[in-house]
Amino acid sequence: MITVMIDSSRDRAAGSLFGLAYGDALGKETEFLPVAEIVRRHGPSGPRELVGDPALVTDDTQMALAVAWALREASELTPEAVEPVLRRRFVDWAASPENNRAPGMTCLRACGELARGVRWQEASVADSKGCGANMRVTPVGLLDVDLDTLAGLAQFQAGLTHGHPTGLAASELTAYAVRLLRDGAALDELPALLAERARQQRLHYRADWLGDLWQRPGATVPTEFIARGWDECLAVLGRLTDALARPDDGGDPCLLTGEGWVAEEALATALYCALRHPDDPVGALARGATTAGDSDSIAALAGAFVGAAVGMSAWPAGWATRIEYADQLTALTTPQPPPPPPPPHPPHPHPHMRAPRFQR
Repeated sequence: MITVMIDSSRDRAAGSLFGLAYGDALGKETEFLPVAEIVRRHGPSGPRELVGDPALVTDDTQMALAVAWALREASELTPEAVEPVLRRRFVDWAASPENNRAPGMTCLRACGELARGVRWQEASVADSKGCGANMRVTPVGLLDVDLDTLAGLAQFQAGLTHGHPTGLAASELTAYAVRLLRDGAALDELPALLAERARQQRLHYRADWLGDLWQRPGATVPTEFIARGWDECLAVLGRLTDALARPDDGGDPCLLTGEGWVAEEALATALYCALRHPDDPVGALARGATTAGDSDSIAALAGAFVGAAVGMSAWPAGWATRIEYADQLTALTTPQPPPPPPPPHPPHPHPHMRAPRFQR
């Protein structure tokens, strides 16, 4: 078992994981609704109150929890150790009766193949870059690990279901954004920092984590495969920068940075919501939930970003006991007890004494 699941900045880690769930719950109530109907029901500022007790979440939070528990259960953070526990957690999620929250078809299709024991690179849906790849990656960004391990894990957890290079790159950038914010970066620094990371990593294919995944779409070399993903992320980050340079009209952010059904747009649109409401964390969630796109995923990632930047003080105090899976969210952000010390070495036997021999 990994003894360090979440880094020592526990308040920001908790703020990020709970923020993801809060945004997911708010967006659940508005997904698939036109913006005019959302405004009619909730007013121009969008939904700002949890509904229900518990307030239900979607597959976004469920799969983020699956990733988090897999990372905690893994004996070490290597592809060989993580793959079987992550596979099992994903398959268990897919078969759960609680998996009734409009889950993504890519995740279901890939999990069906994983359940049959198919090699994960073959189970992955090669042409999908849906936001299922990065809606669940926040726990990776909260790990206290080196940046190479973080990047490998982020792409690996995406790759088990989403084999498109943009899903991989956007997942790494999402986890990297959470890491930067957890470590004290300002929200308004993120677009430039993420673009710099994308340029640096453009030709870096993580073969130690991904194996031959690059061959599925028919690329000729691994660098050609992964560069496509980073280029698409750079393009949407450019749209984000352009949108932030203009006055905020308070409208649907999907008109500026995309509807969020694909991974790079979910990242960019969630960042837009967070950046437009730096002093109103709940407002960032509400903005993400007031869209014509994938409202729960956009609001969930906005919550993960704001929570990582601010901590639990970002959120209304009463929400922590009302959100679905509160017990799991709390457990994941609570320090684990240290492992017991090893037993003392037995005394060396006297040289003239012989150990008894047993017939077996």
